[in-house]
Amino acid sequence: VHQSKLDFFCKLGYSKQDICKVLENLGQEALEDDVLKELIRMGSKPQALENQAQPSQLKLVARGSCSTTPGLKWLGEDESDASSSLRPIVIDGSNVAMSHGNKEVFSCWGIQLAVDWFRERGHTYIKVFVPLWRKEPPRQDSPIADQHILEELEKQSILVYTPSRKVKGKRVVCYDDRYIVKVAYEKDGVIVSNDHYRDLQNENPEWKWFIEQRLLMYSFVSNRFMPPDDPLGRHGPTLSNFLSKKPVLPEKKWQPCPYGKKCTYGNKCKFYHPERPHQAQLSVADELRAKTNVPLAAGKEEERCQCSP
Repeated sequence: VHQSKLDFFCKLGYSKQDICKVLENLGQEALEDDVLKELIRMGSKPQALENQAQPSQLKLVARGSCSTTPGLKWLGEDESDASSSLRPIVIDGSNVAMSHGNKEVFSCWGIQLAVDWFRERGHTYIKVFVPLWRKEPPRQDSPIADQHILEELEKQSILVYTPSRKVKGKRVVCYDDRYIVKVAYEKDGVIVSNDHYRDLQNENPEWKWFIEQRLLMYSFVSNRFMPPDDPLGRHGPTLSNFLSKKPVLPEKKWQPCPYGKKCTYGNKCKFYHPERPHQAQLSVADELRAKTNVPLAAGKEEERCQCSP
């Protein structure tokens, strides 16, 4: 009997300690109603009601988030977010090196300048493709400058050699441009080159669109790697938006009036006047309509209030 009463009141949510105290006071043969009245008199509450009375410590978590404390972040999370928002970079090593060497010398220092420029911006995925035969000692018909830079970039897993071999004294070179476009297309990255890859555009229609939209051209100015601020033209995205996966739209700014204080257009002027802090951007006709509509609406509301009981 004791165990059945204990289980019954435990199911109601009361603690075992309070139930045992009441049963000791009233006896084991006490009725359930008497036990329940005594529990209420003692001030004992079911655990469900106690949990409702206590203020909840839970916080709202954004959908898809696993942590219950959104204010805390893992170590290095900001850095990973910043790097993940930037597009992968695939550099045409032969094109960059020959451009830095004025198309006469394969200048490896130009490749280093390009890699350093993207590193400073925060890009983590940078790949440079160079034919394997550039490892060979330089010759008169193909001079190479600063060849040790290629070895350093290869140790850093940045430089990738495309295959080449010799067959009966003749060099057989694989097409490195296809490697460059294919890797950039698969990684959804950016190609750094002054080459237009017209043969590959005709080969694959998907590559054609990708090359037109993701090709970043450049210039070298006094040993300085300089890509354009508008890679796709004046009306295209900025360089920072072009290199990021999440472009930031510029805020709309009012263009200052070229006439300044001598402007005679008044409120009809579509430009910004700093000497008019409370400048109305509406035309005179729109302002008159707005003024006439406001008192009419107010009068109708007054009539409704008077007519209502």
